[in-house]
Amino acid sequence: MTGPARRARRAAQSNLMGESMAKSYIKRSRKTGLPPGSLVHIGRERSEKTRITVLDYDAEHVEERTIQAVDELAPYVGKPTATWIDVVGIHEPDVIEQIGSRFQIHPLMMEDIMNTTQRPKIDDLGKYICLILKVIAFDESSADLRVEQLSLVFSHDFVLSFQESDSGIFRPLRDRIQNSRGRVRRMGTDYLVYCLMDAVVDHYFVVMERMGEKLDSLEDEVVSNPKREILRDVQRLRDEILVVRRAVWPLREVISMLERADSPLVDRTTAIYFRDVYEHTIQVMDTVDTYRDILSGMFDIYLSSVSNRLNEVMKVLTIIATVFMPLTFLAGVYGMNFEHMPELKWRYGYVLIWGVMIVIALAMLAYFRRRKWI
Repeated sequence: MTGPARRARRAAQSNLMGESMAKSYIKRSRKTGLPPGSLVHIGRERSEKTRITVLDYDAEHVEERTIQAVDELAPYVGKPTATWIDVVGIHEPDVIEQIGSRFQIHPLMMEDIMNTTQRPKIDDLGKYICLILKVIAFDESSADLRVEQLSLVFSHDFVLSFQESDSGIFRPLRDRIQNSRGRVRRMGTDYLVYCLMDAVVDHYFVVMERMGEKLDSLEDEVVSNPKREILRDVQRLRDEILVVRRAVWPLREVISMLERADSPLVDRTTAIYFRDVYEHTIQVMDTVDTYRDILSGMFDIYLSSVSNRLNEVMKVLTIIATVFMPLTFLAGVYGMNFEHMPELKWRYGYVLIWGVMIVIALAMLAYFRRRKWI
């Protein structure tokens, strides 16, 4: 790859990456100077009210209700059944603070829950474990990749899930709990956490399938019709794949630590299921790395296609210029009009010079074709 081509490629990537980063930029400066544990929402601005749903169950019964006020959660604190409290909307600090106080969650954990720029991680505080991971989906209206934070806090008797918005990926799990299908009703809260994480990771495969379809169509267009718009689409897809990689790469460590944890909150029979989720994350990472390699090669294919097209144009122009060089020489010689040029007053001189020029042009074209230059 030539120097100008490399510079053009870097410039294009820098511009496109700048546009993408500008769109996803979230200000963290609002927390500057505040003491640790201050609850400040860092993320996309939202206007809808926080929705709290409680799903309380054991092997014999199940109860689901929507909570209007945090005080209504008091009967579920310390209840021997498994209680899943799903909080949709983390942009109201007062509500999040009341929930954290009700279940005695450390202020630093509540601060991380409201900061949507966190990377996937795990914090084991003994009485409960806090998990942070990313929910990734495509916005059906705009076809853009949507990344939101999911925070899980679980103990022996409760699971708190904090979502930025209702992604809808947990609806099948709710149906299973309500209809008593599977072993989730017979297992503890650690198995419920596994089901939530498994739903998130399974949805990664849906996202990767959509990206694979985009990748296939872009590969065909890059080869057949390498326009500048294609390069922009390739860069956008590459940014999306990097987003998935940033979400999945640290999640492997989180699940691995959860699988090997000596915490009494994770039963050894459930650790096997966490190992299954870990293997799924490995598969997602393998797919991400494969797509990254394909996209990196696609940039080279694009530049090669553009270079080949330019070479074809230059070859045609060079052949035309080469054919006309001897013709221009003859026209220049007989355009001098000296008085004693013998051919000037010859009756058939004009016809002869045309014949010579045509023969020269045809001979050169035949030579080029014989050498397979055209």
